[in-house]
Amino acid sequence: MDTPTLIGTGFVILEDWDVRGKNKGQDVRSIAMHIMSEGFKEQQDGTAFVVAPPPIQGIGNASGFQMQIEQRDGSFDLAKLQSAADEVVDQARTQTSIANPFTTFRAGAPHIELEVDRSKAESLNVSVGDVFSTLSAYVGSTYVNRFNKFGQSLQVYVQADSQYRARPEDLLLLNVRSSDNKMVPIGSLATLKPARGAALISLYNLYPSASVLGAPAPGFSSGQSLDLMNQLASRALPPGTTYEWTTMSYQETIVGNQLLYVFILAILLVYLCLAGQYESWIAPLGVILAVPLALGGPALTLELVGLPNNLYTQIGLMLLIALSAKNAILIVEVAREVRMRDGKPIEEAALEAAITRLRPILMTSFAFILGVVPLVTATGAGAAARISLGLCVFSGMIASTCLAVLFVPSFFTVLQRFEERGRARKAKKAAAAKPA
Repeated sequence: MDTPTLIGTGFVILEDWDVRGKNKGQDVRSIAMHIMSEGFKEQQDGTAFVVAPPPIQGIGNASGFQMQIEQRDGSFDLAKLQSAADEVVDQARTQTSIANPFTTFRAGAPHIELEVDRSKAESLNVSVGDVFSTLSAYVGSTYVNRFNKFGQSLQVYVQADSQYRARPEDLLLLNVRSSDNKMVPIGSLATLKPARGAALISLYNLYPSASVLGAPAPGFSSGQSLDLMNQLASRALPPGTTYEWTTMSYQETIVGNQLLYVFILAILLVYLCLAGQYESWIAPLGVILAVPLALGGPALTLELVGLPNNLYTQIGLMLLIALSAKNAILIVEVAREVRMRDGKPIEEAALEAAITRLRPILMTSFAFILGVVPLVTATGAGAAARISLGLCVFSGMIASTCLAVLFVPSFFTVLQRFEERGRARKAKKAAAAKPA
């Protein structure tokens, strides 16, 4: 006979960060990894795992990803659903980019089956419905009514005391009222026997489903783990079953590559604003070409540090569009004024603008860089988000400050020559088209 499956859940309440923050490795992730590696490594008679809370309260029950394996063949074959979920988990455990995959679904949890002898119940003038109602009230509680007291509306529930429903045998000692107003023990018309079944049957989109949870391993992004799980589920799931994402994973798959479009629209907005200001379609390109110079800093830094390209990093990249454009605008604006007003050569105008604007660029840039240092060195709750955002902007502004003064004058020189040659050709064509 198979060993019964027992499921238990415990909640660990951590001390305040003011107490934990004095020691290294006391953040939630470090504590969870320590319990998994040290506390559960010698666990021989079961499987135990640690689940961190979700990053946004109310969206899911755990951090990482959550996949729902669905039974869509019209049956309630929970053993098949259990096998499909276990196969996906086993496949995920072979991947180094996925950490701690597991499923909370158990189709073989121990149950107690109570079988009512309907003939005997009828002979004792007891309704079978009353037997079930009595068990439901004593074991699971039943709402009665409300009453007002102490200025509050309080609810009344009926339930047997814990000492009278602690063991399976206690169910047989409960009494049910017969139609002739006698109290009949349930044990006189029902029997108990052990059974096996699902501890909880959850429906997702009205289909029986099993949850598969996990998290990306250190050094891997959530997008990479979702793509890999898509491939594993497509190969491992049998016919009649499929999968869907839920909680934060569902939100992430909906967003998809929208960030790329947002990034492009942000650059387009900057370009159109500058085109209106300069009254030129070519001059703003000298500013736009400075944006990739700033993005090289976060790309190199995040690769060296090992931080993933998460949502906070992407917000920092959006911020760098404006910050890097600001440094380039300072140079291009002065270079255009020197060229148009004083009529100096293009190279001389670009050089003068770089020298004139060097000090304002350094002052504003380093003021901002020093302002985000607390984000880079953040500790405590939410430190990972602040570090990702701060490190992205910090490294991006350093790269933009160091490279903008060198490359933006060159961009201006090339583009200004191209623009003036175009104007000269148009003027020549216009002059040739005029009648003598």
